[in-house]
Parts: sequence; structure tokens; C-alpha cells
Amino acid sequence: MPKPPVTAVIIGCGHRGVGYGRYSLMHPDELKVVAVADPDPIRRGRTGDLFAVPPERRFDTAQELAQHPQLAEAAINGTMDRDHVPTTLPLLDAGYDVLLEKPICSTKEELLLLLGKVRETGRKLMIGHVLRHAPFYVAIKRRLLDGEIGELMTIHSEEAVSYHHAAAAFIRGRWSRRDDSNPMLLAKCCHDLDLIAWYKSGIRPTQVSSMGSRMYFREERAPEGAGTRCLVDCRIEESCPYSARKNYLEQKLWGPYCWEAIEHLGNATAEDKVESLKTDNPHGRCVWRCDNDVVDHQSAMIEFEDGCVTTHDMICGTARPGRTVHLLGTTGEIEGFMEDGKLVVRHPDARAGHEYSEEKIELSLTGDGHGGGDTRLVEDFIHTVRGEPASISTTSIEDSVYGHLIAFAADEGMVGRRVAQVTDLETR
Repeated sequence: MPKPPVTAVIIGCGHRGVGYGRYSLMHPDELKVVAVADPDPIRRGRTGDLFAVPPERRFDTAQELAQHPQLAEAAINGTMDRDHVPTTLPLLDAGYDVLLEKPICSTKEELLLLLGKVRETGRKLMIGHVLRHAPFYVAIKRRLLDGEIGELMTIHSEEAVSYHHAAAAFIRGRWSRRDDSNPMLLAKCCHDLDLIAWYKSGIRPTQVSSMGSRMYFREERAPEGAGTRCLVDCRIEESCPYSARKNYLEQKLWGPYCWEAIEHLGNATAEDKVESLKTDNPHGRCVWRCDNDVVDHQSAMIEFEDGCVTTHDMICGTARPGRTVHLLGTTGEIEGFMEDGKLVVRHPDARAGHEYSEEKIELSLTGDGHGGGDTRLVEDFIHTVRGEPASISTTSIEDSVYGHLIAFAADEGMVGRRVAQVTDLETR
């Protein structure tokens, strides 16, 4: 007999929560959204209508929803970072298994509090690390599990953050300041650090050193002729790659971030958008004259208890965005660029005239977001809730927690200019 669909509630009716919930529209036999919660009446109403949720199951907050008798088997939590733990704790207590958008939270203390609640309740918590589920990274993990390059000795990874993404999220946007967002490596590279912890699943990281700064996006580095707002007083707007006109009106990049300021207008006109960028929209500001204080480049070195040493580099303002990875083991290596969908596996070759053998692998990038990872993540979550075997992408919550602990240790080490120790979860 076919199994009934897993029932779920959506907490936080933004881009990610609704995006995961859309799986139910494509596969109604596997997932059914039965309730929503969001303090914004516009988002709450729009999402409720999308999933045909009756009015009595549209709640203002996760806490209000959790006080009702359990409405579903699972919860999809797409709230903002600082709301993740306060909204997830009551859901776990109420009996829900939770798919929680990344990053988990903004502080190490909250992270360990949530881990303790998962252990106490026995509920299942999966984090929205969609890149684990992308075919590119699954192919790497499969080869590691098959022992194709022996024991990992070192990993090099890099995330190049495009000029337009950096501007929208980390200079003009909501992740631009330490006091109300997250450490930069957590905010932008929690995927990358999670991948490192996933590659090393079962082997804990022990210590981290890190260096970085806000070197370029500061007022004294503003080019001659730069103004305070792109569409008001900037003499170089036409030639500036960070022009708000180019990024948000012509290129139409990162709209969900930029147009939140006028979401209340519904379908904003072109004139509405221009006026917004000219006046109070934070995305209309010059990137060199914002109130941002997070780093624009940072590197971290992580040591694991088996001696493996890994490095990760993050740089903002690049021409081409993308993720590079190079894993070197005792018997071979794997190298690739995610956005190309290409991997190369190399092994030493003792044959006369041969230095090494090389296998080139091309992987499909078709499908939904994050290299095809979004849909596969929801599929695995459904399997997990049902108690069915999940893919190799799904491991214990401790791996996800270690990825975050690496980020916190990197920030601690960078700020304190020292090597920072990583909390041992076995002693918690």
C-alpha cells in the first residue's frame, strides 16, 4: 500500500521556507503542508493561499502553533537566523521533526542548547545544507566512502562571492553587521564548512586558526566621484559594477533582498523601485559608504583529530562566483569547480612514462537551486521523518553542529589573533 504524504507546517513564510514547501505542490503524494506561521500578515496570507491552508491554521508565531495539539509530523523552519533556535525549541518539545534552514543559529551557546534539546526529545533535526545533496558533492563523497583516494590528508576549498551577491547581502543587506547577524564565515560559508565536516564525518575538528579583515569596502577606499546613493549623487554610477540601477533594475539580481523594503506595495512599479532606491532603501546606498563591518575576505585552517588539515578561503567582490575544492588523500586526489559541474580524479601512475592517471567526470547541474540540491534535501527529509534509509548526504546532527563550531572557532581565532579550540561534543 502507498504511504500517505508526510504532513508539515511551515514556520517563516520567506524564500527558503516556501521554497522547500513547494515540493508538496510537485509531489502531493509525498508531502502536504497543513499549517503556516509568520508574523507578517501579507506573507502569511500569501503562503496560506498557495498551499490551501484554512484560515484557522494560519498562525502569527511558531510558539502559538506549537501550543496547539500537534498538527503535523514535521516542521519546515525558514525563519531568520536569530529566530531559528527560539522557534525550533517549542516545535521539538511539541513532537515535530524539523527541517531547519541554515545557518542553525548565531552563537555557540544557542547551538549547544539546541543540540541538547534534540538529544533530550529524540526528535529528528535536519539542517538545510543543500549542497550536501547536490550531485557534484555527492560524487565526491561517494568516492571518499569507496576509498578512491585513501585517507584524507588535506582539503582546500574556496568560495568566491560575486560583487553583486556581496553587495546585496553582506554590504548593503541584512548580513552586513556583526551585531545583528552572524560571523561572516557562518553567514556565507556555512555550506562550505559543513561540507568539510561531512567529508570528515565521524572525525571531529580540534582547532582552528583564521585571519581576515574588511579591507576594501570602507569609506576611505571609495573611488573619486562616488556619492552616498547610486541614483542621487554618484558621478561614476554608469561605470560602477555596484550600481544599484545595474544590479537591481537592469540585471535584476537579488531581488528578494532588495525589494523587501517595498514589499507592502504588492506589485511595485518601475517608478516605485527607482523612488525606493533614491530614498530609504538600504540597497540604494554606495557600497563604500554603508554601515557594514563584517570582513570582506577571510581564511581558516582547521585541524582534525586524525591529523588531517583543511583550509577554506572566502573572498567578496569577485567577477565570477563559485566554489572550488581540492581533496588530497594518501593514494590520490579529487579536484573540481562546482559551477562547472566538473571533477577530476587523479592517481599516481607507476607505468613507464606516466606521472599520474586522470579521470574526468562531468555532472549535470540541471534541476532546482544549489546545483540540484534543494529538491533532494526535501526528499531525504521525508525519508528521515518516515524512518526510511536516507542518502549518504544525511548524517548525524553532530556533523552539522561541528561545521558551525568550526565557524565560531574561526571567528574567535580571527578576532583574538590566536588558535581557537573546537568544543568536543562527546563531552557535552
